[in-house]
Amino acid sequence: MLKRFYGHFSTVTRHRYKVFVHCVKAGIIWRGLTHDLSKFSPTEFIPGVKYYQGTRSPNEREREIFGASRAWMHHKGRNRHHFEYWTDYSPVTKQVEPVKMPTVFVIEMFCDRVSASKIYGKDKYTDRSPLDYFLLVKSKRVIHPETSALLEKLLTMLAEKGEEATFAYIRNMDKKGMQY
Repeated sequence: MLKRFYGHFSTVTRHRYKVFVHCVKAGIIWRGLTHDLSKFSPTEFIPGVKYYQGTRSPNEREREIFGASRAWMHHKGRNRHHFEYWTDYSPVTKQVEPVKMPTVFVIEMFCDRVSASKIYGKDKYTDRSPLDYFLLVKSKRVIHPETSALLEKLLTMLAEKGEEATFAYIRNMDKKGMQY
């Protein structure tokens, strides 16, 4: 149990640090400082330790066992950089529909995905890894089309032009009024 505790704690901490570094490069420092703090809540941290494997999210294992992950439901409901947070009942369709994400949270989501690919991919990581993962399950996502298009654009830019060019582009994006 102690090994899983340290493994999970180390993974979360390394991931948060990488996201922070990327958010600084992207010009959204506050988002980097506050990124994923809910992972230290008992609702997320205890299952994280219990289902820690080191090669993928513990939420995937919890989902395999119980059919759902309470830790993930808690996490996505508190962290606006997840597209799953951005759903609501449509007054037109009377169904849950995706809502367009503010740009600052799409940028944080980009930083999160790149960092997660580096943490879990380790030596196998390339600048194409986050795009490949995005494309693998793209058709199964319930995400606003404009949000999906912006994230895919940034991930494609990373794959084709690298981090330096992508973060330069992101720093020049209009993020005014979006950080709430």
